Amino acid sequence: MTEHRVVFTPSGKRGGFAEGTSLLEAARRLGVDLDSVCGGRGICGRCQVDVAEGAFAKHAVDSRADHASPWSAVEQRYVEKRGSFPSGRRLGCQARICGDLVVDVPPESQVHRQVVRKRAEEHAIEIDPVVRLHMVVVREPDMSDPSSDFRRLQEALAEQWGVADATADLAVLKTLQTTLRAGGWTVTAAVRDGWEIVALFPGFAIDAYGFAVDVGSTTIAAYLCDLASGAVLASVGAMNPQIRFGEDLMSRVSYAMMNPGGKAELTRAVRDAIDALIGEATHQAGVARNQIVEVTLVGNPVMHHLALGLDPTELGSAPFALAIDGACEVKARDLGLDVAPGAVVYALPCIAGHVGADATGVVLAEAPYLGDALRLIADVGTNAEIVFGNRERLLAASSPTGPAFEGAQISCGQRAAPGAIERVRIDRETLEPRFKVIGCDLWSGDPGFADATVGLGVTGVCGSGIIEAIAELFLAGVVTEDGVIDGALAQHTSRVEPVGRAFAYVLNEGPPRLLIHQTDVRAIQLAKAALYAGAKLLIERRGAAPERITLAGAFGAQIDPVYAMALGMIPDCDLEKVASAGNAAGTGARIALLNRAARAEIERVARTIEKVETAIEPSFQSLFVAAMAIPNKTDAFPNLARRIDLPAPKAAPNEGGRRRRRSASIAPA
Repeated sequence: MTEHRVVFTPSGKRGGFAEGTSLLEAARRLGVDLDSVCGGRGICGRCQVDVAEGAFAKHAVDSRADHASPWSAVEQRYVEKRGSFPSGRRLGCQARICGDLVVDVPPESQVHRQVVRKRAEEHAIEIDPVVRLHMVVVREPDMSDPSSDFRRLQEALAEQWGVADATADLAVLKTLQTTLRAGGWTVTAAVRDGWEIVALFPGFAIDAYGFAVDVGSTTIAAYLCDLASGAVLASVGAMNPQIRFGEDLMSRVSYAMMNPGGKAELTRAVRDAIDALIGEATHQAGVARNQIVEVTLVGNPVMHHLALGLDPTELGSAPFALAIDGACEVKARDLGLDVAPGAVVYALPCIAGHVGADATGVVLAEAPYLGDALRLIADVGTNAEIVFGNRERLLAASSPTGPAFEGAQISCGQRAAPGAIERVRIDRETLEPRFKVIGCDLWSGDPGFADATVGLGVTGVCGSGIIEAIAELFLAGVVTEDGVIDGALAQHTSRVEPVGRAFAYVLNEGPPRLLIHQTDVRAIQLAKAALYAGAKLLIERRGAAPERITLAGAFGAQIDPVYAMALGMIPDCDLEKVASAGNAAGTGARIALLNRAARAEIERVARTIEKVETAIEPSFQSLFVAAMAIPNKTDAFPNLARRIDLPAPKAAPNEGGRRRRRSASIAPA
């Protein structure tokens, strides 16, 4: 029987299925999180999926709508009763596989929805927004005075507030006369940069808001802020819907290049997601969309270009030329954002190809350019961006870590959601594991754990969980310094078992049964080696070791620094000086939203940062190879060794079988 390849996003799970298999059945076989409560009868509508169209080079899949069975009578009945579907949407229980497919499971169809952990970090910000409110009383029209309503508004702003020669574009002018009359000739003008009117409100309006957006490859985080107080009224986030076009940046660039209209699809997806977050945030805070008078945006260069509608193609190959590297301002309505009619989106500057506005946001938030201490700041995500230096000199680089840190490309991996394993401990003698899942404070094995997780289940392993699992396996002697699972231990524990020609570690007996495979260890080794080698490249260029290390990003905020160092993700440093900055890029976007001087400051600093291109640095490859070892083949970790007992070097399993293990210990979190 003919078999077809199906890839599900955002999980990245894939497999071959016989023609005629329903997408719901395929999802269940792969362990994809796709909801259904009606048993595949097409009644509940919970199993809705989006069938992607286009060539997906990374997956070697050419996905087409006609690679799924034709629209069925059951689906037609459903939409007649419940309302129409978005374009490309199908019921997973009714759509059957007729060819290779890429299928996206939208958040509303997932049982365990992604936890976007990008909360607003507390940060002292001097409030001086670029937009200010001015209430004015405007002279009423008079037959003896032929001046226009706008002319009289200009005069009122000049006389009452010293705002000379105010301007307004057509979108704002369309609201002028109705607003003046609704307010009885008293209006509040939102004035940007001291001259441009971006919104008008009838009568006396005291509240105006801004929206700061961090567009990540995997998640989008946004913050609704009061421009007067700086208070964050709502923090919202969502998966980046572009994931269905590719898990990593290069896959998305490839999609834009290989599919006619691909760039427009990617741009539309991210803009729609941002606008949806605006709706969610304003609903939470109980404010009107038109009260948002300014938007700031950060993101890596590919996300930055696509959100602005710029072609990212040149970022797909050397020399990775940006269309624009300076700060950019564009009307929010031109990006399809439903906010105040004249509101502006301010995108922070980029530094160079693949070191983007998210990096400048991090730099603005952490301000390494103001201190003497040598700081290494790593924004850890699908693409790691690294900054190193101090007030004298700042260097920056990017490393393609890929999505493994976020649970993708891991056999039992998943994105952070309730039920996902996020903390792991392994007994050094028995090799038995304990773990915590998102949504429960108890450890497995604790009294009450089973009852506390009845509604959650144990669903998989998220990024922080896989980091701790592999670091613990190394510290327990199950994984060698070269990243090989020691199969000789299978003679002594049922936790290590053969899988094909390699071995795996059983993290959870089930249900579901979760194994850490040799390929999973390799995927994490590749990701952590890319991060470490990029950092080491900057350290060697600067000629000095870091005095402080900061892990930024939603994923970086969840990593235990001890495990990050034990695995070899970051260089050795005093562990008391390794900290998390949370979503520093988002904090930078908020600072730029709330303080006009910060914009000029980061524009100046960005021009002074030296970009180190890992792709052409001769030493990067050797640094990468050394960093594949756990924690590193050549670098010492004296600070780490003072905190924990590192295992003694151990021969590879094919060099004489099991060796005596030295117990390594680490305190539970």
